[in-house]
Amino acid sequence: MSFLKRLKPGEKLRGRRSFSPARIIVVSFFLVICTGALLLKLPFATHTGYIAWEDAFFTATSATCVTGLVVKDTYQYFTLFGQLVIITLIQIGGLGLVTIVAFINFAIGKRLGLRNMQLASETTGTGEVFSAKRQIVTIVKTALLFEVSGIVLLGFYFVPRFGAEGIYISIFLGISMFCNAGFDILSRGSTPFMSLTEYANQPYPLIIIALLIICGGLGFVVWHDIAQWRRTKRLMLHTKIVLITTGLLLVGGTVGVYLMEFTNPVTLGSQPVGVQWLSAFFQAVSARTAGANSIDCAAMNDITKLFMSMLMFMGASPGSTGGGIKTTTVAVIVLTVISVVRGKEDTVIFGRRIDKQTVYKSLTIFVLSFVVLLAAAMAIYYNTGPAIDEIDSLFEASSAFGTVGLTIGATTSMNLIAKLATMLTMYIGRCGPVALAASLTLRGSKNHKHEILPEGRIMVG
Repeated sequence: MSFLKRLKPGEKLRGRRSFSPARIIVVSFFLVICTGALLLKLPFATHTGYIAWEDAFFTATSATCVTGLVVKDTYQYFTLFGQLVIITLIQIGGLGLVTIVAFINFAIGKRLGLRNMQLASETTGTGEVFSAKRQIVTIVKTALLFEVSGIVLLGFYFVPRFGAEGIYISIFLGISMFCNAGFDILSRGSTPFMSLTEYANQPYPLIIIALLIICGGLGFVVWHDIAQWRRTKRLMLHTKIVLITTGLLLVGGTVGVYLMEFTNPVTLGSQPVGVQWLSAFFQAVSARTAGANSIDCAAMNDITKLFMSMLMFMGASPGSTGGGIKTTTVAVIVLTVISVVRGKEDTVIFGRRIDKQTVYKSLTIFVLSFVVLLAAAMAIYYNTGPAIDEIDSLFEASSAFGTVGLTIGATTSMNLIAKLATMLTMYIGRCGPVALAASLTLRGSKNHKHEILPEGRIMVG
């Protein structure tokens, strides 16, 4: 008998509130982080045979939350085993443990109960219980398609350069960049934390990596909708908003970084014009939650750091491997502001009215996220040495919340409090502030939808 028949007509899904979908998803990330930290703590995970507990947890959190902030150089400090643990955490964090477990169950022919299907639908972000299986299969297939394609294309560049080891480099980068993680194993010289700065004048690897980041940041629902376009000849409103907002942010980000840095001799100023635009484009893409950098972020002008902090805060799109408040949230808030300025009561786009619940949720996400960002920035500012200024603190906090991984180099100077604050910020950024708050709620609120309350008036503005 199928799971559709296990419930009688009108029967509600029952179970403890402590095992709500939001709570299970949040807890699953925490368990993966703990497991990863224990594995990284093993003597053969590092070249020195030892890593402090806070550094093991920091690395595991950054990998699971697909961020890329590091306190130890991935290639120079961790052994092959340690690197494999990190890339596994990135893959699990990018797709979600619940998604992977559900896919394995589907693959072996095991049926999921209605409650597990509800959890799966919460993970995919569709909210449609009975399409969860299709969505999860689509997510895994899409991830594999882009990751394998990226690995092959990167192999054409890194295999001739590094020989057989180039295959491993391509695999690591292909998974890391599609998952918008920002981890790399390219620091093969004496200087750690090099990221992609040695490849700033190499268009091929930068463009391939940028495309992987963009593809991972659009969201699996968007790619599924695009794949269906030939049959349906139309795109969902969600897809249109994501594509337009992403395009505007990429173009605006590229132009903004270029105009703010083209006179800076330490970043773009000393480069040919073509390399300047390539680096500006790559940084605009990477700031959308990827974390790889082709220029030294610490050497950027303060105004550029503020601008990139804004990009990192906005982040990628819903249902993707990236973080931030998401492109659709930004779009809804901007459109709501425009509607209010024009004297309209509803938020409208493409002739469609956005329901009030979506508007309220977008505003809630923005406010909660902004509070988390400010709290993290202050914690980093007062607990990082040598002296770090306010702009750099905000940059690091934005990078952590947006699960980006770009840094001005402050992570190696953080004390325990700053590291804990950064870890918590990465965790909140990956799970989402609303989901985390919902998971911590002990009791669900009663439904007051039909309750009529007296109207109250206050003055605003």
